[in-house]
Amino acid sequence: MKKFKFNLSEEELKKRTSKTYLVTKKFLAPDAPEYLELEEGDKKALSHLVRAANIIEKINMQLDCHDNLDFLEFLKAEIKKGNKIAKLTKILFDAQKGMNATDTMSNKINLAKGIKELPGKGVYPKDLTKEEFHKILEEMIKDKKIDEVKKILTQRSVVERSGNHLVGIDYVDKFSKECGEIADELEKAAETSTNEDFNEYLILQAKALRTADPTFDAFADKKWASLQDTPLEFTITRENYEDEMTGTIMENPKLQKLLEKHGITPVAKDFLGGRVGIVNKKGTEALTAIKKYLPKLAENMPFNNEYEQNITQDAKQTMVDVDMVQAAGDVGAYRGGITLAENLPNDDKPSLLIGGGRRNVYHRQIRFISDKKKLQKRLDAILDKDQHKYYLDEADHWFTIGHENAHSLGPKKACEKLGKYRNIIEENKADMASLAFVDLLTELGMYSQEQRKQIIVTFVADNFLKSKPSLSQAHRVRTVMQNNYLAKKGAYKIIDGKIHVNIDKVVPAAKAMLDEIIRIQIEEDFNKADKYVKENFVWSDNMEFIAKKLQKVNKSLNGRLATKLADKLAKGYSL
Repeated sequence: MKKFKFNLSEEELKKRTSKTYLVTKKFLAPDAPEYLELEEGDKKALSHLVRAANIIEKINMQLDCHDNLDFLEFLKAEIKKGNKIAKLTKILFDAQKGMNATDTMSNKINLAKGIKELPGKGVYPKDLTKEEFHKILEEMIKDKKIDEVKKILTQRSVVERSGNHLVGIDYVDKFSKECGEIADELEKAAETSTNEDFNEYLILQAKALRTADPTFDAFADKKWASLQDTPLEFTITRENYEDEMTGTIMENPKLQKLLEKHGITPVAKDFLGGRVGIVNKKGTEALTAIKKYLPKLAENMPFNNEYEQNITQDAKQTMVDVDMVQAAGDVGAYRGGITLAENLPNDDKPSLLIGGGRRNVYHRQIRFISDKKKLQKRLDAILDKDQHKYYLDEADHWFTIGHENAHSLGPKKACEKLGKYRNIIEENKADMASLAFVDLLTELGMYSQEQRKQIIVTFVADNFLKSKPSLSQAHRVRTVMQNNYLAKKGAYKIIDGKIHVNIDKVVPAAKAMLDEIIRIQIEEDFNKADKYVKENFVWSDNMEFIAKKLQKVNKSLNGRLATKLADKLAKGYSL
C-alpha cells in the first residue's frame, strides 16, 4: 500500500470539519415521501442507479487525481488503526471527492503533503509540462500521427505516455471494467423501472458504456434530452471545467495553426458525474413556464443574424426539477460550492449534430436555504435596509432558470478557440443573458413588476464573493467581472457601507455586457478574450470591503452532502 503524509494538522482538520466551517446539504432520506410514494419497480431501479453513480465516482476520482484511490485506501487503513487525523481527513476527502480542492476563500486545499492539483489533473501524465505537451504534439504531427493526435485532444480520452510520444485512450476502454459494471446496473434498472422512455434511455446509455464510440453516446444523449415525464432521473454528467492543460494550446499560435491545418480542434477533457433523483412534478411544472418564451429570447440575442441559433421555434429543451438522491463524482464534488442545476449536453457533444436537444435538471435540495437567520444576518451586513423587501431566495432560483436556458441561446458552437477563457465567457454569457431578459420576460407576462425587482436585487446582492478567486475558477471569475462591469455602469453603489442597487440600470448594463460577450464568442479570438477577461476581472476596494463583511457573517469554508437514502440503496457496494 502506498504511504502518504497528512498535510493538515489535527487542529485545522477539526476546524474545517466542524458545523461552522463545513455546511451540509441534506438529500432524500429513506423515509422521504418522494421515495415512499414511488412504484416498487422504480424503487428497485433507484438502487441500481445509485450503484451506477457510485461506480462513476470511482472513475472520476482517477480522472481528477492520479493518487486519489491510493490515498482513499490509505485513509481506510489508518482509520482502522484508530488514526484521528485520518478520520477527519476522510470527512473532507468525501466532501470534496478527492485530495485537492479550493475552498470558499479560494485557498488550495491539499490533503496530503507533496500531492498538489495539476493542470492536467489525472487525465494527463503526472510529469507532463505544458511545454513538453506542446512539443510532443508538434513532433507527432510532423511524424504524420494525425489520428493519434486527434485521440489525444478529444474530450473523452485519458492521455498516457507511449515512448517519446503520447497516446489517447477512450474512457470506455481505459475503464472498461467499471464501465461494464455501470452498464450492468443500468440494464438491471431498466428491467424494473416503470417508464418505457426512461428504460430506452438506460439501454442506450448502457450500450454507450460498452463500446468506445461517440455515436452511441450521441444516441443516448439525444434520448436523455427528450425525457420530460419520467418518475426517475439519472444522468452521467460530462463537463470540462477542470482540465487546464488542453486549453493551453490556444496560447501557442504556432501549434494552433498546425492543428487547424490538419482539421484538429482540441477539446478540454470531460470529467464524469452521476446524478440520481426523483422528478418533482410540481416543481417541474413551474420550470416549463419559460419554454414558450425561448424562441422569443433567441430572437432578441445580440447579433442573432450572424450565427446559427441553438434554440429554434421547436425549442428542443426539456426541464425537470429533481429531488436529489445522489450526486457522485464531478457533479457532487463540494469544492467551495456545488452546482444548483445543469444544462446538458454541452456544445461539444455529438448528439447536437444529429438533431438532439438539451435538458435542464435542477437540484432541489442543493438550492434550499437551511439557515434563514444566517441569511438575514448577511442581508443586514451588506444590503441597503430599504431594499431588503426585494430580496427573495426563490428569486435566485428564477434567475438560475434563466441562466441554464441561456446556455442554449447564442452561437451554436463550442468556442474551443477561446482556450482557458471559454468556460469563463460562457458562464458570463449565461448570467448576463438571464439578467438582460428580465424586462422582456416581465413585458411578456412571465414575471410581475415585483418579481422583476426581486430578481434584480437578489442577483446583485448574491453576486459578491468572500474572497478574490484565482483565474482557474471560471464561475467565480465571471462573478467578479460582472460586479466590476455593473459598478462601472452605475448599476449599484456602496452607500454607508451597504450595497444599494440602482434597479433601473442593472438590465441595460447586463445587455451591454452581453453584447460584448457574444461578439467574442462569434469571433473566437483568443487574444480578444484574454483582453476582455483581464479588463473586467478586477477585484475592487468595494468588493474587498463587502468580502470582509461576508467573512464575518459566514465562516463556512466548504460543504458536504448527506445522502442517507442513497447510502441505504447502495448497501453492499462501496469504493
